[in-house]
Amino acid sequence: MKGTIKLISEMTGFSPATVSNALNHKRGVNKQTVERVLQAAQEIGYSVKPRISKIKFVIYKKNGLIINDSPFFPAVIEGVERQAKNLQFETMFCNIDSSSSDCAEQVHSILEDTSAAVILLGTEMTEQDFQLFRNPKCHLILLDGWSDTITFDSVLISNTDSACHAVEYLIKKGHKKIGYLRGRFRIKAFSYRSIGYKRALGRANYSVEPQHIITLGTTTESAYRDMVAHLEWARDLPTAFFADNDVIALGAMRALQEKGYRVPEDVSIIGFDNIPYGEISSPRLSTIHVFKQEMGEIAVRRLNDHIRQESKVKTKIQVCTEFVERESVRDLNAT
Repeated sequence: MKGTIKLISEMTGFSPATVSNALNHKRGVNKQTVERVLQAAQEIGYSVKPRISKIKFVIYKKNGLIINDSPFFPAVIEGVERQAKNLQFETMFCNIDSSSSDCAEQVHSILEDTSAAVILLGTEMTEQDFQLFRNPKCHLILLDGWSDTITFDSVLISNTDSACHAVEYLIKKGHKKIGYLRGRFRIKAFSYRSIGYKRALGRANYSVEPQHIITLGTTTESAYRDMVAHLEWARDLPTAFFADNDVIALGAMRALQEKGYRVPEDVSIIGFDNIPYGEISSPRLSTIHVFKQEMGEIAVRRLNDHIRQESKVKTKIQVCTEFVERESVRDLNAT
């Protein structure tokens, strides 16, 4: 006779719902009930899937130029660990360097391990990198990333809308010449933010001026050096800049001030991420607050739903942001 939940229910006297919960190791079923159900399942040859008790947080590094220089990621990790603990998952951490000789082998080993679910930090990943993770056997969710060619469960920032709203804020403050401090390492998030920048200017019928788009390094020091080099010859600066992130914004702000420009009196700046340094910069940096810990928590909860419900539906969850108004933007309407 074929093993079924109904048969196990008849053998044990427990309801089919209780049997199902016990087989799937759901909370609320006492230990004795679970043991009795599993014993009956074994007797009739019912296949029981192993309980997933671990979450692997996989940090994929392309070059570390984004991940290594920002306090954004420790906050995300904190959210993952906290929610995993609440849901009784053990958290493990794996670092994968795309330049290592055994990168593909490491990825294959992670994807073949069905005893653990995976949160993949996709911040620095390109479309080529996503190909390595195309067919996972384990439950996998992509955090802070999105592929245009492969469908993953994903939790990411609402990058385009957030950047658009920031530039619209500058427009409302009377700015018509708005530049873009563009990160040299073009991660997916930056590409989507550039779309938001251009969308806001287009809605206002303002043109995108190529000379006002400045490419800078993605560490504080490299952004500073590149901005200094630009200011050596630039004569026509916009009245405001939107930056791909706070790290770039703060590096550029330092360069501007050293070259005699006042922020925000001469040039206004808006960043992205709301890292702690922006709160103590002079002037304090206006920025976009990202709910970092909450993003990690949402990723864990989404994984838990997949594990418990065996859902095959994939979702793209975009986490909205909040604008943080400080002192780095001048209101030109007031003059």
